[in-house]
Amino acid sequence: MTVRVRFAPSPTGMFHVGGARSALQNWIYAKQHDGVFVLRIEDTDAARNRPEWTDGILNALDWIGIERGTYEGPYFQSSYARAHREAAERLRESGRAYYCECTRDEVQARTGNQYTGYDGYCRDRGLPPGPGRALRFRTPDEGQTVVMDLVRGSVVTENANIEDFVIARADGSPVFLLANVVDDATMGITHVMRAEEHLPNTPKQQLLWEALGHRPPIWAHVPIVVNEKRQKLSKRRDKVALESYRDEGYLADAMRNYLMLLGWAPSGNREIVPWSVIEEEFRLEDVNPSPAFFDEKKLRAFNGEYIRAMSVEEFTEACQPWLTGTPAAPGGAPVPAPPWDPGDFDPKVFAAVAPLAQTRVAVLSEIVPNVDFLFLPEPAIDEAAWAKAMKEGSADLLGAAVAAFENAPWDAESLKTALEAVGAERGLKLGKAQAPVRVAVTGRSVGLPLFESLEVLGRERTLARLRAALSKLAA
Repeated sequence: MTVRVRFAPSPTGMFHVGGARSALQNWIYAKQHDGVFVLRIEDTDAARNRPEWTDGILNALDWIGIERGTYEGPYFQSSYARAHREAAERLRESGRAYYCECTRDEVQARTGNQYTGYDGYCRDRGLPPGPGRALRFRTPDEGQTVVMDLVRGSVVTENANIEDFVIARADGSPVFLLANVVDDATMGITHVMRAEEHLPNTPKQQLLWEALGHRPPIWAHVPIVVNEKRQKLSKRRDKVALESYRDEGYLADAMRNYLMLLGWAPSGNREIVPWSVIEEEFRLEDVNPSPAFFDEKKLRAFNGEYIRAMSVEEFTEACQPWLTGTPAAPGGAPVPAPPWDPGDFDPKVFAAVAPLAQTRVAVLSEIVPNVDFLFLPEPAIDEAAWAKAMKEGSADLLGAAVAAFENAPWDAESLKTALEAVGAERGLKLGKAQAPVRVAVTGRSVGLPLFESLEVLGRERTLARLRAALSKLAA
């Protein structure tokens, strides 16, 4: 049997990080078993899907390494509407489905409980199709439906607890439960790996597989992804769009490494590992069924580690979108334009500080505030940092720094020695002495190593900024 897995997102918004994790798990499983990864776009909700969101899914998959041309598809669920209707009709003709005209209010009035499922009122009425009549699946009265799940083991549901559920609306259009089963059966899907939020529907879908004469797939329901409050990640509340992380400057390798740790871990008490190790070691049977916490702080730390592992040349190339205001990836949104005039950017100057910046940024977009002082005519002053650094005596210190820097050799070590002497004369350690100098020259209280930055900025520009700060203090 050839393993065939599928990833079936709906194009109803940005690409959810939980969906990206499911895609990666399916992708790896298919590769491990010399199988086929199928991409199916579930686009039947015409009111909510847009073509650009489908493009976003394809671009996001490309970014995390599931590239077009290496999988089957994309197929579109809307193309299988006829097969969905034919399947519904076969179930009706075989007696496994019947028409029902009950409204929700009528069911609640009969049962006296708004939380009770359908009561089977129309089961044996023999209603023909007609306005307002939905098609319901006739659930077996007795027995059990046993779902064998690679993550959760045997999941047993008493058939008596499964209501006669709707499989087609009054207008004949199939609901998700039926369309999903028909598509999977048509495409020969052997393994369905998805988030546990679909688990309650799985006994119903397994009954549909069997009623349509197909062998159900092997199931695997991986844990849902939650936020720090242990709430399911929500597009309305949480930062869940994969594209937003990509466009902020997270690396694809870091993101997919982190996503694979949501519910699973490689051997040896490791977390940051090569993708080849993940591809070799990942096993669905080892996935923890408990909810998986998506920790943005941990992801950020992961990304910083991946950045520091790059060569300087790779880092320089990766920074280019933020240095030039171009998309971070094909199909991505342009990143904000840098604050300097394009003609003022000097690649050689950036190359001189790139190794310093590489050790300090956690996401690539942070490169701009770290180096903007080199390419702006005047530094962009952080007024809060200015107020904190420019205390009593700062003018005296800056004036002495100007005098010391005018004749000092222009290299980082000599500049450090000169400022240490200025500070010592005033009873200040270097950390205190360099604070007003840093803000005057770079505009910020934190950033690249100060003396290396001054060396690259040059004597003339450094002294001009120190004198400008003195004028501002005097005013």
